[in-house]
Order: sequence, then structure tokens, then C-alpha cells
Amino acid sequence: MRRITLVTAWTALAAIVLAAPLAAKGRFPERIPLPNGFQPEGIAIGRGSTFYVGSIPTGAIYRGDLRTGQGTVINPGGAGRMATGIAIDQHGRLFVAGAGTGKAFVYSAATGELLATHTLTTATSTFINDVVVARGGVYFTDSRQPFLYRLSGGNVTAIPLTGDLVYQPPPAFNANGIDTTPNRKTLIIVQSVTGKLFTVNRQTGVTREITLNQPVTNGDGILLDGKTLYAVQNTLNRVAVVRLHHGLRSGTVTMHITDADFDVPTTIDEFGKRLYAVNARFTTMPTPATPYWVAQVRKAKGGH
Repeated sequence: MRRITLVTAWTALAAIVLAAPLAAKGRFPERIPLPNGFQPEGIAIGRGSTFYVGSIPTGAIYRGDLRTGQGTVINPGGAGRMATGIAIDQHGRLFVAGAGTGKAFVYSAATGELLATHTLTTATSTFINDVVVARGGVYFTDSRQPFLYRLSGGNVTAIPLTGDLVYQPPPAFNANGIDTTPNRKTLIIVQSVTGKLFTVNRQTGVTREITLNQPVTNGDGILLDGKTLYAVQNTLNRVAVVRLHHGLRSGTVTMHITDADFDVPTTIDEFGKRLYAVNARFTTMPTPATPYWVAQVRKAKGGH
């Protein structure tokens, strides 16, 4: 990853000014600008219409409003920090996957203060990619190592992934996006390199493939909404809509959502009937002036 210059105050102000006309119309902006040069990857929507996005190379945290499109950087990040997947819990804490650092970072959603840093693994080859809050703790995927990491009460447990999921060697990306069933007992992950979906026993790490009619190639962030799973297919610039069948043993890709504002979307979250995808723009050379944004699209009909 390339390291960039931290966002300055005037870039954050520029994003706010650009979004102001949209807010004046009383509509949800379909395209929400992020600070130039931010290099985002993960997104989480909290209470109300507040959303949070992390910066890959710096670990900076941006907080914005889906209704107005306005926002600001609440933590500038720092040396030794990175940010990919991001999740928020009921206590207002942001849990951030630390990519190649092998760490997890915990922030206050209210103030942006860094509350804790946890080492998930000391492996040389690691990429802590995504995170979900579920029963028993907070769970992180590692795209390089066949482990799921559980953070609970400040303690880290490495859970070996066994069963149907077979890791491929680097540079392949394996377990990536993660979500949980409504009862928060069963986890679902996507393997990017194969486009396969798996259920994961959160206690044992045993995986079982969800047989699909077609793979969700380049699967990145995922979102489970009832029996419908949305899987971002980053460089394909689309979101696969998967109808899951009884028992989570199989699923059918029913359609793909595309949008002119997609430019290598990586992760998504939901707000009512809307989906919000953050564009990492991996095929664009990052500079301090490179624009980044969040794109709004509508959920598939019958998506609940």
C-alpha cells in the first residue's frame, strides 16, 4: 500500500461545501464526496443517518451524514495504523480491521478517540480484512491466514478455519467480507479468489460451502438482509444479489446491481431501502488530489 499525506482541514471543508447544494434539496445525495486522497475501503452506518469510513494507508476515520452529504475527519490516523473493514456496536465503538498491521483498532464513534489497539496475529503474511459484531464478540477475517479472530472482553482468540474453505497461497485473497445471521449465531464469509460463500461456526471455525448457481467472483464486502445477501464484486463494479435458501446450504444469484458511480466498490452498508458502497478506486493511481466518494443505490426488490 502507498502511504499518502494526511488530509488537511481545507480538503475536509471542500467536501462539505460541495455537498451543501445536495442537502438544500432535502434529498439523500446519490453520491457523497469523501476528502481527496483519502483512499477509503470500509463503511459502517450507525445511529440515525451517520456513516463512518476508514482510510487504508493512514487509518484515518471519517464521519459523515447520509442526508446532507457533509462530514469531517474525526481521527487523522497515524503511523502503524491502517483501516479496511469497519463495524460499529451498540455502545458506540468502531471496530476497524487493520489490514497488513495484523491489528484491530477500536475508536469512539462520538469523538474519534482511539480507545484500544489489539494484536490479532504476529504472522509475517497477514491481511486483516473485514469485521462484524456478532454473538460472543467481534470477529475479523484474515485474507492471508486461515484463521478467524475473535475479540471479546479485550481478549483475542485465533480460531482456525476448517471444513470446506481451503485457502490458496498469496497473492490470492481468501476470506474477505463477513456478516452474521439475524440471530448473530452463524457467520457468513466470502472467499475473494474463488467467489464462494461459506457459513462459519463462530465457536469452532468449521466452514460449510453455500452452493451457488454462479460464483461471486472478486467478492469483497457482504451484507445479509433477511434471506438476501449482497456481495460486492469490486473490480467488476457490481453487487451480486444472492437469494439464500433454507438452511443456508445453497443460494441463487438472481441479479447484479450496477451504477455509473461505481469505481471499484469494496464494502457496503444499508440504510432503509438504500445501499451505500464506498469506492476504493484501486485501478486509479492515488494522489493527494484523487477524489473518492460513496455511492447510493437502491436495494433489489424483494430484498428482505
